[in-house]
Amino acid sequence: MRKITIAKGDGIGPEIMNATLSILKAANAPVEWDEIEIGEKLYLSGNTSGMDKRAWDSIRSNKIFLKAPITTPQGGGYKSLNVTMRKTLGLYANIRPCRSFHPFVHTKHPKMDVVIIRENEEDLYAGIEHQQTEEVVQCLKLITRPGCEKIVRYAFEYARLYKRKKVTCFTKDNIMKHTDGLFHQVFKEVAEEYPDIESDNWIIDIGAAKLANSPEMFDVIVMPNLYGDVASDIAAEISGSVGLAGSANIGDRVAMFEAIHGSAPTIAGQGIANPSGLIRAAIMMLNHIGEQATAELIQHAWARTIEDGIHTPDIYVEGVSKKKVGTAEFAEAVIARLGQKPETLPAETYARGVEMKMPVYKRNKARKKALKGVDIFVDWTGKKPDELAEKLKTLNNEIKLTMITNRGVKVWPNGFDETFCTDHWRCRYEVENGHPAEKMAIVDVLNRAIEKDIDVIKTENLYEFDGERGYSLGQGQ
Repeated sequence: MRKITIAKGDGIGPEIMNATLSILKAANAPVEWDEIEIGEKLYLSGNTSGMDKRAWDSIRSNKIFLKAPITTPQGGGYKSLNVTMRKTLGLYANIRPCRSFHPFVHTKHPKMDVVIIRENEEDLYAGIEHQQTEEVVQCLKLITRPGCEKIVRYAFEYARLYKRKKVTCFTKDNIMKHTDGLFHQVFKEVAEEYPDIESDNWIIDIGAAKLANSPEMFDVIVMPNLYGDVASDIAAEISGSVGLAGSANIGDRVAMFEAIHGSAPTIAGQGIANPSGLIRAAIMMLNHIGEQATAELIQHAWARTIEDGIHTPDIYVEGVSKKKVGTAEFAEAVIARLGQKPETLPAETYARGVEMKMPVYKRNKARKKALKGVDIFVDWTGKKPDELAEKLKTLNNEIKLTMITNRGVKVWPNGFDETFCTDHWRCRYEVENGHPAEKMAIVDVLNRAIEKDIDVIKTENLYEFDGERGYSLGQGQ
């Protein structure tokens, strides 16, 4: 008997969790659970994390967490508990299967069968934001080589384990050449280790358009955190309904399973929520812990229920569906069909005795790092970049002012009057002789800025790695 941790969550959470647990019990799933309380009630009681020590201890001890949706209260500076758990517990891989259940659930894409694998810990979800001037706030996009390598390798290992034929990468490295560029580069490197699996890549905008219009083009798609969050919801919706989709959050030590939808407070307590997302997440959980027979039993019964037209209001369609049911009734229908197999939908078979073994990340040999200058960010309410440049040139030493940008667009030298500027200016100082800069040269620039009452709000050092520039240029002419 495997002990797991469960949380019934907020909104419709208790209803769909009770339905899911009733199916696990009826299927004699070899699990027992420790229930914890997380979410809105804890937030409002003064616990700003939405989770207490006992809850953390239970999850870390049991290693497996089945979670219903929770509500993060508006205002008050509350952080998303989902994001906190994923990052704190090292749940680096988010897996969201999105397949069509045509002709029983309405979709324009009857052949759709896509798995989206999303990096789950970094990117803009690092949550590092600052207001720097009256007019400008920033959010740091953090992409790491270990993060890229782990998620990309997971995608290929997943494809191999589940006999998928192709892995596709979505990025925006035509614009974000260093962050998304790293993700794409790692994808190409790892893909070479899997010659048995086809690989390709798309820019996220056209890739997402193709996914929405022709999802049968894709098999497994891997991408950074934000793109994956958006694209997986789109994929789930066009497959039939977001309410049907479950997801897994996988780490080296702990795994969390959940429906991809939210707590839907507007329908809470009405008994009409679709529990399918959490049921399918529980099926993923059973697969993860090696209980494939029980996973198949529940999957077949669930698919047969869908085939038989027993549908909750969100997927009920007159003329296709046979009976409109609530949350508990749907679970009862699944239980009544345990031992039956679908007749039209696939009767899925899960491989036994196989395990995804991810290698430990090995850090590459460090490249030679050379300081080439500094970007200083200045809060200045003037409008003419030439005036700011004259002030900043007085700070020159061995590193000299070479460029000013505003919102990433070069405005000095040779800027255009048509370019709109805010009060947030990036001012680049670089060595001229090609030799590495001295760190004290940066300190000197900052000291002189203080003396001249220039408001420096942030700095970013500029480095080369084995002679390769590690920083972006300004956009412009």
